[in-house]
Amino acid sequence: MARYNRNTTTNAPRTAVSTVSRDTAAPDALTFEGGAGWLREAQAELFLAAVTDLNEDLFYESAGDRAERIERLVAGVAVSDPTWVLGLVGWLRRTAGLRSSAVNVAVAAAHARFVAQAAGHTRKIVDAAIARADEPAELLACWIARYGRSIPIAVKRGVGDGAVRTWNEASVLKWRGKGSRGDVGMRDVLNLVHPSPKDARQGALFEAILTEAYGREAVLDDLLIMRARRDFLALGRGEQLSTLLEDGSTIRRDAALTHEVIAGALGTIPGEVWEELVDSMGYTALMMNLRRIVESGVSAEVVREVSDRLADPDEVRRSGVMPVRLLSAYRNAPLEFAPALQKAMEVSTENVPALKGRTLVLVDCSGSMSYPLSERGTLTRMDAASVFGAALALRGEDVTLVRFGSDSEEVAHRRGDGVLRLADRMPSDMGGTNTRGAVDRHYAGHDRVIVLTDEQAGFSGYYGRGDVFASVPEKVHAFTWNLAGYRAGHAPSGAHRHAFGGLSDASFDLVERVEHGFAGAWPWE
Repeated sequence: MARYNRNTTTNAPRTAVSTVSRDTAAPDALTFEGGAGWLREAQAELFLAAVTDLNEDLFYESAGDRAERIERLVAGVAVSDPTWVLGLVGWLRRTAGLRSSAVNVAVAAAHARFVAQAAGHTRKIVDAAIARADEPAELLACWIARYGRSIPIAVKRGVGDGAVRTWNEASVLKWRGKGSRGDVGMRDVLNLVHPSPKDARQGALFEAILTEAYGREAVLDDLLIMRARRDFLALGRGEQLSTLLEDGSTIRRDAALTHEVIAGALGTIPGEVWEELVDSMGYTALMMNLRRIVESGVSAEVVREVSDRLADPDEVRRSGVMPVRLLSAYRNAPLEFAPALQKAMEVSTENVPALKGRTLVLVDCSGSMSYPLSERGTLTRMDAASVFGAALALRGEDVTLVRFGSDSEEVAHRRGDGVLRLADRMPSDMGGTNTRGAVDRHYAGHDRVIVLTDEQAGFSGYYGRGDVFASVPEKVHAFTWNLAGYRAGHAPSGAHRHAFGGLSDASFDLVERVEHGFAGAWPWE
């Protein structure tokens, strides 16, 4: 969904290890709960803020405040180290899959470089934030909302590069609704940026976008996919249905018909059409329509076919589906798909290591972690922490799994538990954030400690003093996996204290690499 390109846009505006280090003995800030906090270097704070940014309000920080903080941090880095920012933006968009965060950082970087009159890099930074056909309009909408309609040449060229690279008949048909729904549409991209088409066919596509945007019927002689789509939509419902059933694979290919288009044409998709569709649907689309597919009355054979695709390791990897999305599907899908989704979760969390020795894993179940990731959904950062905590517990050799808030308790688990089953029974709002108390209570000579948290430890006078890892020997590795990216951390970081961040499993394998002396690096390096 567009985050910046909305009607009446306002100024309010997975994942990895970092070289997050600020090894100071004494705290130099406070958490939002008034506990002892440690600030980070600008790049480290920017990385954690960006890698956890969904452009949604957090418990302690609004989306607008987060965007302004990221903008300030980017301004301090974009001029002095544009190559680093370019790597961050490309990684956010393509590896972490964080569309809004990539746009947010790219626009702030472009503005900082424009103000400083810095030459080079800006065009590439802007282009790096674009991977989908609706995103040129999204990036322009973000720029206009913040800085007005005076757009620097480098920004225009970067947006133009992204449009030329991502726009073809199929992609424009798929994304033009989202790419033209807000204040800035595909028409505006063409009028403001004037990208040069790469060939005659793309030139005809640009002309068709403009013609249809002004309410006229485009000439589609050279645009066979768009013409086939128009012809299909001109049919009556009965003709559409018979066409899909008689020669479905051909018309779906020729007209680039997705299940969304077919649903828009037919209304409710009948079972016999779903049976034709499931082979051609992408993994995420399939996962999001499980209940509709079953309720349409498809055969048991089709249900098995869908289950096989859901559980297929190659399909899961190619989709890049985030573990927390699989948890959502598991909670909402019909029961017959539960085993397949559990297998998919095992693949989606395959970067979570099978740690040797004894490991203490603490999952933050405080009130702030129960805040929804999105205003449109029910998933929380606690859900994400529970997924990773469950995966660590079930894969590790000897893991003590603890959930904590104001108090703490050990969570029983055994090898036969699946990640989804264990994660689903863990979350509950346990009040405050007594991280220090949980570590003190449950650390018992473990080889390492891992805390999955938003780092907002409570007031030290109530929950202990200073560093939450004070009871962990200095030479024992203590890892913080930050799922919110607030400004202050709950402990110093350095030789044996490490801060990671994000909402996917992409760098959990770095736990073992760090323990074997790996020198920390940014994930795109």
